[in-house]
Amino acid sequence: MNISEYLKNSILTIVLVFISVASFGQETINSMFYNLLEYPSASPANRRQILQNILADYSPDIFMVCELETNEGSNDILDFSLNGNVNAYSAAPFATNQSSDGELQQNLFYRTSKFDLIDQDLIITTVRDINQYVLRLKTVDMVNNPIDIYIFIAHLKSSDGGTNEAIRLEMITEFTDHLATLPSDSNVIFAGDLNMYNADEDGYIELLDPSNAIVLKDPIDSPGDWNNNESFSGIHTQSTRISSAGFGAGAGGGLDDRFDFILLSENMLNTPSLQYVADTYKAYGNNGNCYNLDINDPTCTGEFSQITRTRLYNTSDHLPVVLTLQTDQTFILGSTSYKAPSTWYLESNLIANQITLSFSSEIRENHTIILSNTFGQQVVAYNLNTNNTQNIDVSALASGIYFINSKDINLPTLQFLKR
Repeated sequence: MNISEYLKNSILTIVLVFISVASFGQETINSMFYNLLEYPSASPANRRQILQNILADYSPDIFMVCELETNEGSNDILDFSLNGNVNAYSAAPFATNQSSDGELQQNLFYRTSKFDLIDQDLIITTVRDINQYVLRLKTVDMVNNPIDIYIFIAHLKSSDGGTNEAIRLEMITEFTDHLATLPSDSNVIFAGDLNMYNADEDGYIELLDPSNAIVLKDPIDSPGDWNNNESFSGIHTQSTRISSAGFGAGAGGGLDDRFDFILLSENMLNTPSLQYVADTYKAYGNNGNCYNLDINDPTCTGEFSQITRTRLYNTSDHLPVVLTLQTDQTFILGSTSYKAPSTWYLESNLIANQITLSFSSEIRENHTIILSNTFGQQVVAYNLNTNNTQNIDVSALASGIYFINSKDINLPTLQFLKR
């Protein structure tokens, strides 16, 4: 590439970035919570492949789960179901349940081009932990205007009756008390299998109590007696099966309970920096006409296909719950680690002191790469060697957006944000 071509490419890149930065309100975040039913031990044996197909269809940016049995199960989801085709996701470190001897646990998976995991903690209860994670959006202005999401994933005590309701309330009170330790303007997601049968349960009332330090809202605002009530058939999430025979785990009875929820802090309903997109909350796979049936019953036609509903039937006795968020900020462009053939990529495009570049086998020594700022000015020139992975010190660079081009060969422009 001659200098004229290089300048043209640099100017074009700058123009595209400015256009991207100016295009507010276009960035979305797909979120999913899913009770995976004793993962990975429950039948059938090929659930990781079925789950991969479900996730490929919805493409969540935030994937929250419960009923994970082991760290190996968590790794199976990450390495195969999420990253089997493209290395686009990370997982929070798996933590065994600290609240009791029960093995079932929650975890968080997230798209690495959109988020950094900056904190993780547990709320101890009498039954199962409530897991806390803090994701930071990887936006162009994240240094000066960081946007964090506090995510809590819960699996409350199951079964009806006053004793179980009291235990659920105890678990929820541990969470609502914890809200007082967060910044008052925090963006909060509370997701989980809450095992609640109606909106009059004390635990549900406590979750939405307007006197809590941070007020939570049910995005679909659908109070009532959800259990075995056809009026709520469109939001039921359990059970996907009339019978659990042949699966070795889970509940039967057909679709007649709303056990699975994603609740949001009130500020996320009307704040442009991170806002719920109206009408995107769904019991994923529920066409609203499967009351007391298998989710893959041929009569349950609608938005969700027979193929999708059969996959959900085989994966778990619960349906996922999904919703979409929107931000008026701009994500840093590009996937953090897409390993395309015969090219190069950054291991991360959020940089503190060092960038790590990985190359295909076709890259050889004596090529020179150029780092430039948003004005097209060269700030670093670096001569490559024969290694497929190379580290470049950028600690002296000021905070901001930078671009990487090759001086000698035609490669796609890379971009990173220096903190």
